Amino acid sequence: MAELIVRRLLVDLDAPFGRHWCGGDPFRTALFNALSMSFPVGEQFFIDAVRRGLAALDAGRRRAFEPEARGFIGQEATHRRVHALFNAQLERQGLVNDWEQRAAARLELLQGVDPRHWLAITAANEHFTAILAEWLLRNADLLGDTEPRLRTMWLWHSAEESEHRSTAFDLYRALGGDETWRLRWFRRITVIFVGDTLRQTVANLRRDRTLWQWRTWRSAVAFLFGTRGLVRQTFAPWRAYRRRDFHPDELRSDLSSRWLRDNASAWSAVGASAALSSR
Repeated sequence: MAELIVRRLLVDLDAPFGRHWCGGDPFRTALFNALSMSFPVGEQFFIDAVRRGLAALDAGRRRAFEPEARGFIGQEATHRRVHALFNAQLERQGLVNDWEQRAAARLELLQGVDPRHWLAITAANEHFTAILAEWLLRNADLLGDTEPRLRTMWLWHSAEESEHRSTAFDLYRALGGDETWRLRWFRRITVIFVGDTLRQTVANLRRDRTLWQWRTWRSAVAFLFGTRGLVRQTFAPWRAYRRRDFHPDELRSDLSSRWLRDNASAWSAVGASAALSSR
């Protein structure tokens, strides 16, 4: 089992930041803002999924999984709190979080469903966040230097997402989750995740009044499909999840551990002993 350290981010998110904080670029800012809007409700679901999965294991395997599950829950709870602070600033700027409302309504439909479905959904989403994290750690300059504290926030989050990329996947398998449902949920999550990302990004740009500016569309094409484009560089690792012999660890690199080591002054380790029982 992996050792997952729960870290407190040493960044001030109470102070306001600029509307186009991501290198002064409206599209990049709107996209990252959209992703952040999904995190609090999504990460609470991931926490609940791992808790439920852990509770469903027999006593022996539960003891083996518990340290990693505790770290996963602690990390995700910290992400949820940090992005809630970030999202509060977005609300003050006049942006409206439609994604969270849609996600919360969908998740209500999963109450009472087998915890393996919760874990398959979580594993699929964690794959998306992990490949996005690896891409961002590799292309950190695309965040720009307009807001160094926000750059640190996104890279810290990316490092931890890459670090715990296998937790829900391994727990799903430990509970006997089969490949048919794992792949079925991945196809569904792909449609939902991409669709919600686009809808919220467009909504953010519309409220920012930059949706129909030429520079917005030029930036979008370059950022998504350029030489270092997000879609262009993450398609292969996205497709890898569809193999029946796939495991998330095969896409792991040293980018996460290297960033955490080189930026140790940006975070402090905290205990996770209460993570399994607190929200």
